[in-house]
Amino acid sequence: MKFLRLFLIFISVQSFAQKTQNIRINLKDQNAKSPIPSATVSIKNLNINAIANEKGEAVLTAVPLGRHEIEISSIGYSTIILKELILENSRELVLDVEMQANANNLDQIVVTAASPNMSNAITGLNTITYEQIMRFPATFFDPARLAFSFAGVSNTNDQANGMSIRGNAPESVQWKLEGVEIVNPNHLSNAGTFSDQPTQTGGGTNILSAQMLGHMNFLTGAFPAEYGNTLAGVMDMRFKAGNNKKFQHTAQVGLIGVDISSEGPLNKAKGSSYLFNYRYSFTGLLGLMGVDFGGESIKFQDLAFNLNFPTKRAGTFMIFGMGGNSSNIFVPNPDKTQWESDKEFNNIDFYSRMGVAGLKHSINLSKKWNLKTVMANSGLENLRDAYRNQPLTNISYTYQARNIAGFSSILSGNLNKTFALNTGININHYFNEFNFKNDGNSFYSFDGLLIQPFARITNAENSRLSYNLGLVLPHYTLSKTTFLEPRLGLGYEITSKFSLKASYGLHSYESSNRNAFALPYKPIRANHFNLGYKYAINQNQEFFGEIFYQSIFNTPVFKNQYLSVLNGYENTVADLADDQSNQKKQGRNYGLEISYRKYLSKGVFALINTTLYKSEFKAFDNKYYETRFSGNHIVNVTIGKEWSKKPGKFIGVNGRISWLGGFRNYAIAQGASIVTQSTVYDYSQPLIEKNPDYFRPDIRVYLKKSRDKYSRTISIDLQNFTGQKNLAYQYYDVLLEKITPKYQLGMIPMLNYRWEF
Repeated sequence: MKFLRLFLIFISVQSFAQKTQNIRINLKDQNAKSPIPSATVSIKNLNINAIANEKGEAVLTAVPLGRHEIEISSIGYSTIILKELILENSRELVLDVEMQANANNLDQIVVTAASPNMSNAITGLNTITYEQIMRFPATFFDPARLAFSFAGVSNTNDQANGMSIRGNAPESVQWKLEGVEIVNPNHLSNAGTFSDQPTQTGGGTNILSAQMLGHMNFLTGAFPAEYGNTLAGVMDMRFKAGNNKKFQHTAQVGLIGVDISSEGPLNKAKGSSYLFNYRYSFTGLLGLMGVDFGGESIKFQDLAFNLNFPTKRAGTFMIFGMGGNSSNIFVPNPDKTQWESDKEFNNIDFYSRMGVAGLKHSINLSKKWNLKTVMANSGLENLRDAYRNQPLTNISYTYQARNIAGFSSILSGNLNKTFALNTGININHYFNEFNFKNDGNSFYSFDGLLIQPFARITNAENSRLSYNLGLVLPHYTLSKTTFLEPRLGLGYEITSKFSLKASYGLHSYESSNRNAFALPYKPIRANHFNLGYKYAINQNQEFFGEIFYQSIFNTPVFKNQYLSVLNGYENTVADLADDQSNQKKQGRNYGLEISYRKYLSKGVFALINTTLYKSEFKAFDNKYYETRFSGNHIVNVTIGKEWSKKPGKFIGVNGRISWLGGFRNYAIAQGASIVTQSTVYDYSQPLIEKNPDYFRPDIRVYLKKSRDKYSRTISIDLQNFTGQKNLAYQYYDVLLEKITPKYQLGMIPMLNYRWEF
């Protein structure tokens, strides 16, 4: 009997031990990137504490599984509270945190966030975390789809992750990886476009799996000085470093395929690590469940890796890369009596491949200064071929290739207790190749260099007044133009709960769209103005909002037609005015964003926002008209509830509703369409047709359990679970001989099983 009691006690102790895990924090100064020793890291409600060593490393051991908030404090720095963290039995939680010096230690400023502000942006900033991507409904583990929950962001078509930000055309959205601009990092870049041609910035899903991503910033206007060649927004992504202490793996199986990830130490003594991810996806299982993809066979696969090598004196080296290919094959029904649209006249093959390889080096030159250098080469190739088998006839052949060779070197640190400096240079070489004619032997190419030296001064210490003052000097070799672009951001904390902020930026953007090659090739420019506020109800709830205005100029002027590149390049025709000198105030975007956020606490979270806006272009008659992307309103409601009855077990139900004003279209000239047997738009009128409002409800339900040596998650996402029919666009259908509506996706179920060990 005594032996039985001892055995039961041993089993209970073991069971308790198995329900804890470690949290590791790496702390650095925000400006100098030097370690912060002796900082205190704590989970206050559990009375678990740790002190950072001389390398700025702190370890919280034997932490119970579940949701936690971590408070980090150090003498001379503002206290940080990290929110919405989840600890699972299968893996350590490893966090990289940067802290800012505080000018007044007696009245410390507490910074509360789910993810750090890597860019020092004062307005137009949204932070994205891996945990949010996994929790928000219908993201399909894609950070761009999570961005649709933010104010000012419209999804251009729910088949893809393309976005219009504050009424801007999607082409001017920029993707950055480790601080360097890259080509479009998305599979199936033709998805959801009315021309079925690939876009410059969007696609069916991101090639980089969320499991590879560390901190991400999503910027929507008046960008700080290190960001250039964009007007609309920036998705700034970072790789996370693999765990350098223990091996951790993930296997994921869903209705669209499999996803495998692994990370761990390469050399525990030296602290080097690896991280890789592989995906293979297809739509066959979804088709068996009744999801209609219009007879298309869709496949994609990708691979990503990150190797991290810290050294004692030479700094930290990082080798990273990603690549993927995708295909979309359409074969018409052999039974012609079953044909429903003119698409079935043709076989259509679409192939795409993309890759990035890069090297990053970071070294602390002293306790006050850090030098970070990144080199990356990214490339993209798209091919679309439409043809008929009987007889074999080529209908259309489109080829596009793009390459960006990027270099960035940035010196950051503290000039003194007042000023921090961030200065350096970004250099990009762009190469584009494409065919204009319906011919596989007739190709055009052009290339250019963009050199962007910049300097930015910010607070060295946190205080009531925060500022961000910068200058950029971009030089475009293709158009042989150089600009001086000032950037300014100001923030002031009126009280501990209420703050005001404002920013201004002059920006430029040179399009790489092949249609832009036929236009006067010089950068589009814009003045950005933002005015915002933030009111913290408590540590878990806040109201915030911004008023924004963009004045766009330096765009091509068209002759006697209501055309503008601000409507997107898909509608651009080369009928230019003879006089291109008057390019002032060619467009404007303005509006108001209001948001409410509740961080996940006591099992509940919410993100609710409303945007009222207009996007306008100036036509040849010197009057303003609304652009294609002027939907006038964006309303997002995301609310979730999570239950945790015991450590390591969660049940969550999260919902999201999107209500967007419909985009605008040119009227279709039916007579001309009948003659040409294709869709012909009437550019002699403004965009007089407006789609009905877009409405889509999504839901995510998940069950997460942690076992002795692994954790598992079973989830189902239902995109558009009510099956709402949202109009995408209209076109002239040759088979039906009439103008025909094309609708966006119906209900898309995404069942997923995730195993972490």
